[in-house]
Amino acid sequence: MRIGINCRSFLRKQYTGIGRYAFNLVQSLGDLDKDDEYFLYAKKGLFDFKRNLPRFQSKNFHPRIDWLNRGVDKTLGNIDIYHSPSPDFLPCDQPKIIVSVHDLIYKTYPQGHTQQTIDQTEEHFQEIVKKAAKIICCSENTRKDLHKYFSVNEQMTCVIHQGVDKRKFYVISDNESHKADVVLRKKGIHRPFVLFIGTIEPRKNLKNLIFAVSILKKKRSFSGQLVIAGMKGWMSEDLSDFIKDENLQDDICILGYVSDEELRILYNKADVFSFPSFYEGFGFPILEAFNCGAAVVTSNTSSCAEVALDAAVQIDPYDPIQISNGIERILDDVFFRDDLKRKALKRAEDFSFEKTAKQTLDIYREVFES
Repeated sequence: MRIGINCRSFLRKQYTGIGRYAFNLVQSLGDLDKDDEYFLYAKKGLFDFKRNLPRFQSKNFHPRIDWLNRGVDKTLGNIDIYHSPSPDFLPCDQPKIIVSVHDLIYKTYPQGHTQQTIDQTEEHFQEIVKKAAKIICCSENTRKDLHKYFSVNEQMTCVIHQGVDKRKFYVISDNESHKADVVLRKKGIHRPFVLFIGTIEPRKNLKNLIFAVSILKKKRSFSGQLVIAGMKGWMSEDLSDFIKDENLQDDICILGYVSDEELRILYNKADVFSFPSFYEGFGFPILEAFNCGAAVVTSNTSSCAEVALDAAVQIDPYDPIQISNGIERILDDVFFRDDLKRKALKRAEDFSFEKTAKQTLDIYREVFES
């Protein structure tokens, strides 16, 4: 097979969930498949120096840069399958197109988007359901949402769970632990601390998490910090005012974007990892935290519950008291916390990008032979 893959989502060094998925999928396909030919499509401007395609060692992987905006067909030539790892315009006439869908947030949580984003995403999805030969959903919850909002044949969709990069996220050794403590001190972090990872936007439910920490502070049941790591997103401007209103300026550490190495340290050292999103298509941070042996509090909604199962404390994300109770239980009960960590590591074993790549390759072959 000659397979084209759109690599737009990981051209920049700082990429979020979809970029993580696409990069690790391509890397794992390179480890797995030495027979088929892969053409990695990237559209760039002549002076776009900040966006670069990473180098992959596999000899059957070929970068193809679209400098002149000629489109997929002219840049890649004759390919058998075109895979878009995220919903996007499909700038090609290939009869066999595969699209990965990560969520339908613009439908289920429209208040988290601008009207322009909603309109543009709707255009993407209308095109996808018309052109795609197969739609890969990252969770059962996302597949259910897709069929809820669009008239799509059941055989046209499938679920392939995403993985976790076990080379980057793991339980650190004693030697690495001492170095990690130095990193934390340099960032002004002291234990105990509750950790949040994610783009700062309304859907991530940071205000209810901050309010939950405020409840714990007022009860004098938590004397530590809330550490927030992630890039600023849509409608994040008033977060500082909210923190001031709760009088938590000295108790919250906002780091911004952090490297994977720093993320690994934070997951390992956090007393609690809290991820109370209103909606997630998959929820990479839950798996990353699990693989680092973290004790997790997460939502009982969308795909968070599907990914976590009994390896995390599940709470109603709309109820700050439930969030605070979940955090408090982990902080106060060492036996419960240790049991949760064991379950987290066990649950993480169910997910890998090797598994994701194998199942994706099966879909390529199924579509190619159909």
